[in-house]
Amino acid sequence: MGMFDNILKDNESLFIDAMALDYEYVPPIIKYRENQQQYIATCIKPLFQKRSGRNLFICGGTGIGKTVSVKHLFNEISKETDDIETIYINCWKKDTSFKIISEICEQLEYKWTQNKKTDELMKVVTNMLNKKNVVFCFDEIDKLNDNELLYTLLEDIYRKSILLITNEKTWLSELDERIKSRLNVDVLEFKPYNYDETMGILKQRIQYAFVPNVWNEESIKKIADKTFEIKDLRSGIFMLKESGDAAELKASRKILMEHTDSAIEKLEKFKVKGSNDLESDNKLILNTIKEHSDKRVKEIYDKYVEKGGRISYSTFHRRLDDLERDKLIKTKDVNEGQSSGKGMIVSYVKK
Repeated sequence: MGMFDNILKDNESLFIDAMALDYEYVPPIIKYRENQQQYIATCIKPLFQKRSGRNLFICGGTGIGKTVSVKHLFNEISKETDDIETIYINCWKKDTSFKIISEICEQLEYKWTQNKKTDELMKVVTNMLNKKNVVFCFDEIDKLNDNELLYTLLEDIYRKSILLITNEKTWLSELDERIKSRLNVDVLEFKPYNYDETMGILKQRIQYAFVPNVWNEESIKKIADKTFEIKDLRSGIFMLKESGDAAELKASRKILMEHTDSAIEKLEKFKVKGSNDLESDNKLILNTIKEHSDKRVKEIYDKYVEKGGRISYSTFHRRLDDLERDKLIKTKDVNEGQSSGKGMIVSYVKK
């Protein structure tokens, strides 16, 4: 063996398709979500007979296949027929009625949006979509600032299915009753992947993204262990890409444990925020929890308001989810008896 056989040349790469490690990438096969995809397809199926489908509320944690499952089905619909329009909206990026209607116009290739108001564009969209059948997917629906758009779509679009995706299970219970009653949604909860599923998905992405035989099993296992601990496949995909980049930076023909360790270290800096990085309102919430750790959420919210906090109780709940994902607090559901129902204990995580 020559002294330079393990060194990557300038015109060589460990990647065959780095796009397979992009968060927006939709694999040809969605592993371990066949049952969930079948359920979603059943809700959409009546549109193929020119009848309205069912509406569906899809919930579950981050990075467990909710979005990619829907996008994969949308790709299948587009291949199958031109009679069903698929509209995907990320409400984190498009959080108002005007932004969403403008985005729908763009997806429908309607160009004459300048100087038109929301109501005018809604009429245009309605006229175009009522000539077809349509599936809407509103991802990160909890980030939508104006739910009136849902009411309008439910009232004005003839043949449709509406899919709502969120990490926030409580969002549906807080929705305006007149919208909720018209939605009449089924609920589909995605559960986290188990360890074997986590490993299987990571190996699938390695197959799509990397030159064969550049990974060793020890490095893959370390990434799978970390991914399973975090319960977010996006973190695993991030580590795969960063490991490959670290190896290429060292001109290595193999992805070694040192490259994997570098990726994990980078993930932890990227993923787990310290309290100094939080925006001011989240700091107030965290400080309140620190002072009143192991109390019920309503008690902590009342103390937060006493300190000058101004966000609503429902928004406060969503902020708790953010803090828990950042590993700064822990929550535990408790049963408070028949009169009060279920409650939640919030605990500060000491650093």
